[in-house]
Amino acid sequence: MAAIKVTFTLDRKTLDKLELTARRLRKPKSQVVREAIAEYHRQFDRLSEAERDRMLAVIDRIAAQPPTRPQLEVKAELKELRAVRRMPGRLHPSDQA
Repeated sequence: MAAIKVTFTLDRKTLDKLELTARRLRKPKSQVVREAIAEYHRQFDRLSEAERDRMLAVIDRIAAQPPTRPQLEVKAELKELRAVRRMPGRLHPSDQA
């Protein structure tokens, strides 16, 4: 992989941490930065603990609410939807030539 030189501005505290980490790991600072970015990238789409807790609280609130329709009515509607989805004319693996 070809290296491309870039310039970043870091505060003293961050630079000190980078230098200390590079010394401890016995790696070049650029490699430490590359590895840190790779690790950040692996985790950036994960939910934070606060986001996870907020979403679970919403699910708990929804689950605690009483049903708005009888279970038999819901089952009948789902059965009808499944039947319609299996009708000819829909994109389905068995319909494709």
